[in-house]
Amino acid sequence: MFARELDEATAKLLHLLEENNYPLPDSIEWVPIPFRSHWGFGTAACFQVAAAEARTGKQIHVPSRAQEIANQLSSQLEPLDGFETIEAANGYINLYVKTSLYAQRIIDTVLNQEGSFGRGQPKDDIVMVEYAQPNTHHSFHIGHARNAILGEALARMMSFAGYPTIRASYPGDIGLGVITCVWAYDKFYRGQEPEGVHGRGQWLAKIYTEATALVTPQDEETPDETAQREAYDAERRAMYMAWDQGDPEVRQLWRETRQWSLDELDAILNILDIDVDVFFFESEVDEPSKEIVEELIEQGIAEDERPDGPVIVKIDEQLGLTKEKYRTAVILRSDGTTLYSTKDLALAKVKFEDYNVDRSIYVVDVRQSLHFQQVFKILELWGFPQAEDCYHLAYGFVTLPEGAMSSRLGNVILFMDVLHEAERRVAEIIAEKNPDLSDDEREIVARQVGLGALQYSMLSVDNNKDIVFGWDEALSFDGQSAPYIQNAHVRANSILKRAGSIPEEANFDHEMDPTEIDLIDKISQFPMKANRAAEEYKPLIMATYAYELARAFHLFYHAARVIQAEDEQVRASRLRLTVAARQTLSNALSLLGIKAPKVM
Repeated sequence: MFARELDEATAKLLHLLEENNYPLPDSIEWVPIPFRSHWGFGTAACFQVAAAEARTGKQIHVPSRAQEIANQLSSQLEPLDGFETIEAANGYINLYVKTSLYAQRIIDTVLNQEGSFGRGQPKDDIVMVEYAQPNTHHSFHIGHARNAILGEALARMMSFAGYPTIRASYPGDIGLGVITCVWAYDKFYRGQEPEGVHGRGQWLAKIYTEATALVTPQDEETPDETAQREAYDAERRAMYMAWDQGDPEVRQLWRETRQWSLDELDAILNILDIDVDVFFFESEVDEPSKEIVEELIEQGIAEDERPDGPVIVKIDEQLGLTKEKYRTAVILRSDGTTLYSTKDLALAKVKFEDYNVDRSIYVVDVRQSLHFQQVFKILELWGFPQAEDCYHLAYGFVTLPEGAMSSRLGNVILFMDVLHEAERRVAEIIAEKNPDLSDDEREIVARQVGLGALQYSMLSVDNNKDIVFGWDEALSFDGQSAPYIQNAHVRANSILKRAGSIPEEANFDHEMDPTEIDLIDKISQFPMKANRAAEEYKPLIMATYAYELARAFHLFYHAARVIQAEDEQVRASRLRLTVAARQTLSNALSLLGIKAPKVM
C-alpha cells in the first residue's frame, strides 16, 4: 500500500549509508510499527550496520551504535514523500504516515483489490497438504471433522499466501480393522444394506462396532463364549490373509464396501467445500513400500534382523547423535508385513518425485508426533532434501464431556448429526430474529451459520489442545464464535444495502471516532496476519484475527453514524470504510472455509 514511498525511502537510505561510508546491509526491510494512535513503518537497518562494524573488530556496543547511526541518518532523510515525521528510536528509523492519508490508502486498496486484498505474491515452492483422511468402513465423526476443517483452512491460507497448493487425502483403507467390518458384513448383514450415502456409511460404522465386540475378550466369558469368539477371530484373520493373497471375491467385497465409505466422505467434503486434488490409498503403497525397505537395507540405512527380528533404522546412530532423540524405528515386521512408517516412506517418495512437492504438511493427530519425526529423519538419511520442509501439523483430540470417543465402542458423535442439530438450532433463532426470511432463505442461512459455528469451534482453539465438545459452546451466538463474526458481515451488508450507491472516493480529513480508527487499523493488519498464518502453519492466527476484526466493526457500528452522518464527506468515508470492513471480513472467513451470509 505504501510500496512506492518505501522504495524511495530505501533508495535514499542506501545512498546516505554509502555517502557516510557505512557498511551496506544485505537488504532493508520496513515493517509496520505497532499502532499507537499513529501509523508507520520501521527498519532495523542501523542495527545491521552497527553489527557489521562490530564484526570488523571495532569495540562498540551495537544497540548504542545503532541509535547513533539512526540519529544521524533520520535527520538526513527528511523530507520523504508520503511521510509526516521521521524518528530515531532505540536504534530503529521509523517513518510515520499522516493518519488521513494512511486511512484513505488502506480503504482504497481494499476496494480496488476486493477478494485479492492481502494475497501474497506467487512463490515457487509447491506445497502439499494431506488431510481429510478417515479410515474407510467407519463413519465421519466430529474428530474427523477437526482434521478436515483444520487442513482445509491451512490449504486455503497457503494458496492465498502465493504457494501452489495441492490438497491430498490418504484414507486408511486396509488393515485388520477394515477386514473385521467386511467380515461381519459378509457373515451377518449381506443383502440388508440401507439406502442413501450417509445411511450406508453410518451403517458400516455400526457393523464395525458390533464386530469388534464379537472378537474382543470380555470379562467372565463362559467356555462357549470364548470358543465362539476365537472362531470369529480366526474367520476374520483368514479373510485378511485371503485379501493379502489377492482373493478375487474378498477383494471385490472389500472394494464394494470401501466405496460406500468413500461416497459418504465425498458427500461430506462437498458440504465442507473441500476439493481434494489427489487421493492416495494405503492399500496402493503397501507393495512399493516393501521395495523401499530393500533399498534402505542396501544403502546401509536399515538393518535386517529377519527372520528372528524386524527391519529397523537406528536413527540416532545414523545421525551421529550420542543422546537418544529419534530412537529406533521398525520399518518392516519379521513376517514381512509393513507398518505405517513403511507406507509413509513410500507415499513421501511419490509426493516428491511424481508431484514435485517442496513442502509436505501432514495434518494428523498428536499421537503420531514421534512417528513423523522418525519418518522425516529417515527421508533425510535417504537423501531427500524436502525432508527438511516436511511438517506434522498435530492436533488434539475431540472428546465428549464424559471422556474420549471410540469407534470400537461406538460412542462417537457423527458429523452429520452435529450439523443437523446445529442447523435446527440456528433455524429456530433466525425464525425469531428475522421472521420475514423465506423458507428457502432460512434453510440456506441455517446451513451457513450452523456449519460456520461448527467450523470455527474447531479453528478457534490451538491445534495442539484437546477440545471437549459441547453443544452450547459449539453453537454459541455470543462472543468469540462464527455467528458473531458472520453477523458483523451481515450488519455491514445491511448498511450498504440501505445506503444504495457507494461514493467512488472519499478522504479522511475529519476528526475520526476512536472506533473508526481502530477498525481501519484492524483492516490494515489483514495481509500481515494472513501471511503469518500461512508461514507458521497456524489457522488459529486467522481465526483470532477474524474475531478481533468483527469486534472492531461491531463497536464502530454502535458508536459511529454512517448513513445518518451530518457531514457528507464523513458519510462518504464511513460508507467506504464499511465496504472495506465487509470485504475484509469476507476474505478472513473465506480463509477459514466459512461462508459470509448476506442476511441472518
